[in-house]
Amino acid sequence: MSSEPVHLSKALASFDALWSPRIAARVNDYDVRIAKVEGEHIWHVHDSTDEFFLVLDGELHISLREPGGERTVVLPQGSVFTVPRGTEHKPYAPRRTSILLFEPTGTLTVGDHAVGIPDHVDATTGHALGT
Repeated sequence: MSSEPVHLSKALASFDALWSPRIAARVNDYDVRIAKVEGEHIWHVHDSTDEFFLVLDGELHISLREPGGERTVVLPQGSVFTVPRGTEHKPYAPRRTSILLFEPTGTLTVGDHAVGIPDHVDATTGHALGT
């Protein structure tokens, strides 16, 4: 990690891949990841960690499967939302959107039990900026 400040708009301009987060910083045992997203991700769950979303630009929808049923939260630019651990969820962006995620280092983008991952979704624990 760099000991210099990271300008998020410059960092986001350094890559084009969708659903393929870059690690912008680390805080203790957590990654601060940035990603460009559009279209659908996949239904997935993180058994042992929450997942924090901040919408930097655009709009993100997150469908949730909860004990009371299924619902979708809509996050406009500047909004934050935390998906609780153990909650199955599927992010969707109706147009190109930039997000920031905060989750433990090593957390896989497709959760703990994903199968049939489509080609447009990068199953990764995050990439270094510049890759």
